[in-house]
Amino acid sequence: MVMKSGGFYYGKKLLLFLFSIFLLSAVIFFISRLAPGDPLVSYYGDHAERMSPEERQWAEEKLGLTDSLPVQYVHWLERALQGDFGISYKYKRDVTEVIGERMGNTLILGGIGFCLIFGLALALGIFCAWREESLADRVICKIGTVTSCIPEFWMSLLLILIFAMNLKWLPSSGAYTLGGTRDLEDRIRHLILPLTAVIMGHLWYYAYMIRNKILEEARADYVLFARSKGLKKSSIVLKHCLRNVLPTYLSLMAISLPHILGGTYIIEMVFSYPGIGTLAYESARYKDYNLLMVLSILSGITVILCSIVAEIINERMNPCIRGNHIVEDTEVAER
Repeated sequence: MVMKSGGFYYGKKLLLFLFSIFLLSAVIFFISRLAPGDPLVSYYGDHAERMSPEERQWAEEKLGLTDSLPVQYVHWLERALQGDFGISYKYKRDVTEVIGERMGNTLILGGIGFCLIFGLALALGIFCAWREESLADRVICKIGTVTSCIPEFWMSLLLILIFAMNLKWLPSSGAYTLGGTRDLEDRIRHLILPLTAVIMGHLWYYAYMIRNKILEEARADYVLFARSKGLKKSSIVLKHCLRNVLPTYLSLMAISLPHILGGTYIIEMVFSYPGIGTLAYESARYKDYNLLMVLSILSGITVILCSIVAEIINERMNPCIRGNHIVEDTEVAER
């Protein structure tokens, strides 16, 4: 019965996931097409403004824009289920090809940023908890609070002004110098400023949470008992407190992935970094419907999957939660 109810529970989660993606695609489809602007300008450029009524009619029929919105959505959904997401109006190429060219850059920036944020946040949180109320702890808390309150776009502009414009140490935009796609050193130099902006915008928020979680554990009864037995503070923090905090931290990492990626998108636009963030902005600006749809769905899949992973981690961490779900699903299955 446990296996059966467990399968029912995860099957329900799968159906909820699929329905959420369907609902998201429908909402984005109608909102994008009701927004002001002319998609023909995206596809034909300035020539669209000089088209005669007959030419505009022909162009709209070619792009499938003459049908009602529900019919347009059904046609798009039918093609999408077959793996055909259409062509980009702006780039005149298959949508998946355009996204594939940019996806790698975002994964590099966002992936490295994600790992560094949570690796450094864990180390910083442990250090501050270990040195609670010391001068180092107070200084780090003050600096971290200030940097976490600075908007990411403003932090990015400040970094460009100091290190690119004034000192001229680092490039201010792009992912590489023209023709230097395989130059590792050049790629690293272009990553430093946007990566710094990504890390500074999120680091202290998570480090402060880890610090407080460890301090809560440090005041628990079992820690007092361990101290009475003569265990060292370092051993208590690393072997006992940290062990109890890590499951919550792993769940936090899963939930926070969309948040960090969202910040990465903003930073990409400031640094003109050729990633998914700048591509999403361009697709919305030029009413590139097909491109906007796929990018929105990819973002939605990321958010939903991260929420599911976080829930699974919480259930592994707290069997009582898992037990409640099994009981509820068993009762539903028996009705």
